[in-house]
Amino acid sequence: MATPAATSAPLIEKHTIGYVPPEDRHGKVRDLFTLWFGGNIAPLPIVTGALGVQLFHLNLVWGIVAILVGHLVGGVLMALHSAQGPQMGIPQMIQSRAQFGSLGALLVVLIAGVMYIGFFASNIVLAGKSLHGVVDSVPVPVGIVIGAVGSGIIGIIGYRFIHVLNRIGTWVLGIGIVVGFGYIFTHIQTDDFLTRGSFNLSGWLATVSLAALWQIAFAPYVSDYSRYLPADVKVSSTFWTTYLGSALGSSLAFIFGAVAVLATPVGMDTMDAVKLATGSIGPLMLVLFLLSVISHNALNLYGAVLSLITLVQTFAYRWIPTAKSRAVISIIVLLACCFAAVGASKDFIGHFVDMVLVLLVVLVPWTAINLIDFYAIHKGQYDIQSIFQVDGGIYGRYNPQALLAYAIGIAVQIPFMNTPLYVGPVSAHINGADLSWLVGLLVTSPLYFWLANRETSYRRRMMGGKLAGSL
Repeated sequence: MATPAATSAPLIEKHTIGYVPPEDRHGKVRDLFTLWFGGNIAPLPIVTGALGVQLFHLNLVWGIVAILVGHLVGGVLMALHSAQGPQMGIPQMIQSRAQFGSLGALLVVLIAGVMYIGFFASNIVLAGKSLHGVVDSVPVPVGIVIGAVGSGIIGIIGYRFIHVLNRIGTWVLGIGIVVGFGYIFTHIQTDDFLTRGSFNLSGWLATVSLAALWQIAFAPYVSDYSRYLPADVKVSSTFWTTYLGSALGSSLAFIFGAVAVLATPVGMDTMDAVKLATGSIGPLMLVLFLLSVISHNALNLYGAVLSLITLVQTFAYRWIPTAKSRAVISIIVLLACCFAAVGASKDFIGHFVDMVLVLLVVLVPWTAINLIDFYAIHKGQYDIQSIFQVDGGIYGRYNPQALLAYAIGIAVQIPFMNTPLYVGPVSAHINGADLSWLVGLLVTSPLYFWLANRETSYRRRMMGGKLAGSL
């Protein structure tokens, strides 16, 4: 049932990183399905999904299996973060202060902000190329600016508008991608559609990792889009609607990319392959993907701005910015990204994807620590006032247990890494498969649980019975 706030909530979001009080809560749990389903049917996941057959030389069947396994596993972590939103009523990065301390959380917040900016810049380049593909007379740089402005307007209006657009996008893009699949399967242009490529363990593991990391990349901001829901929403409902929406939408997009490149001659650019494989409906598919990337990219801008505000608020702790402040910072980020994207090399997207893969190495142990702390240590009960205090309140400026587990969680991944900056010996031995994320999760989770349990009784005494939301 809709809350009274659901019908009276302003279109332009007034909150930024501050706690959302009960009277301002609105929305329905099912909105999380449409947000993450519609938002994941876009060019960047299509391009990423094609790598399983393009780069790792899997055939169609094993490529699809790897994609599904990766998204189903990674989606669990992503959805567990989403379920924190209604209980906490604050953005994910602010909540990290409860695990790392007010200053200890700065590194993770900064990394998340840089990652969002990287995704935003990459997506506006894709938007520019897509627009140029639809209308040849529009140069790519002009398309980049148009894509950025479109995403900027959506991001500035904020939370409610983002949800509204993705409710529409779920139906439009869902129908569009099903029609696209139907066209490709009835107009296959290659003789080796089912036989190109084969199973190889390293390629299969690499594709699983790509899919899982795609889901984990949402973890630092997924609860930002559930924090306005009423606090009494069931955790299971929040989890399942997010999980099903994200896993299904992203799997469809990944598989679509793989199918498109297998249905066209070897060596084609993925989006060119999509256009060729979808034939007469190709221009329409490109228009849908263009609208999707503009809408979805607003999430990256929104997350980047909230991260920047969190960084500033750490030192200016009395400042809880308004919608105007969020708009100004959004415009600054937008202009900087446009300047970088227009003036960068042709391999701009490749460079930023490489950067994001490096950043994920340091985000994986954060995911483990955050989830263990929320579900196993504090069981969702935090002192919100302390989170916004300059000294961290009962959580302090630094949490040695979290920082130690975090450092070890990064270190143990190094032998298993495969990034543009470094290839670990284990990864090199298994032909480049990157299993660092899995090792990071398996080591950091029990380690932090053990370290944090040593301090749990002390912290709970310090809380004095305060619960999340007690302002």
